[in-house]
Amino acid sequence: MANITLPQPLPRLRVWGTWRANLQLRRYPVLPIAILLLVLIIPAIFADQVAPHDPLKGSLRNRLQPPVWTGPEVVNGVEVKPGGTWTHPLGTDKQGRDMLSRIIHGARISLAVSLIAVFIAGTIGTALGLMAGYFGGGLDHLVMRIVDIGLSIPAILLALVLVSAIGASFGTVIAVIAGIFWSRYARMVRGDTLSIKAQDFVARARVAGASNRRIIVRHVFPNVVNTVIVLGTLEIGQVILLEATLSFLGAGIPKPTPAWGLMVSDGRELIVEAWWVAMFPGVAILLTVLSLNLFGDWVRDRLDPKLRNV
Repeated sequence: MANITLPQPLPRLRVWGTWRANLQLRRYPVLPIAILLLVLIIPAIFADQVAPHDPLKGSLRNRLQPPVWTGPEVVNGVEVKPGGTWTHPLGTDKQGRDMLSRIIHGARISLAVSLIAVFIAGTIGTALGLMAGYFGGGLDHLVMRIVDIGLSIPAILLALVLVSAIGASFGTVIAVIAGIFWSRYARMVRGDTLSIKAQDFVARARVAGASNRRIIVRHVFPNVVNTVIVLGTLEIGQVILLEATLSFLGAGIPKPTPAWGLMVSDGRELIVEAWWVAMFPGVAILLTVLSLNLFGDWVRDRLDPKLRNV
């Protein structure tokens, strides 16, 4: 019988594998960092120079102008609504204020609230976690019970109570967020401190006559810094989302300050007539929080020795 040679199958194109190798965001976070620079960091730092208009000044003559790529609305050959212009690239809101300028200045509010709140919460939580984990006993039980109470209180309910008692302000938002997030730092740091306290180098420091303060500052704290940095990086996105939620509900940044949550709240009643008023601030929140989460995962992988070489 003659040998029959079957046609060989064509080689499979490894397109998906190539794209996976090029888009490993957790290993090479170029895209998240670029989005953060364009959406959050650069607009927040250079808001006064980058914003084309004053975010607080508007004109009723220019109210609800559509984005620049939207053409005029024509009915029976008659223009009933003008199209967008380059004067207001992302359109205007119901008071005629420029949307792009308000989004740029809103980035400054979000970055300031997140950094200040995370710094305060991290400082308080780290200090209490170190003391509770190192000294143990009654102090440990007291701090952990306070942590349990703090984790069980709904953030939005606490914000509404404080706003009704104190009033909505920039400081109230920071106080609410810091009062909620410190417990997470305390729990994480306390767990790491318990494991570090049992290490041999801590026992040697005690034998050498080092005081408790010196042991905590020189030996325990440097070993929990990575945990604090990773947790802080991951929490910044959650703080921005919480601040936007509180502002949306009227319990956060007061009007007329350009905050992303306030802008979404202003546009919810105009979602059919002027969709851009709520959509563009929502997209800014989405891109910022997603990029911060991806960047936080990368920081965790880089600082964790167990995940660094995986």
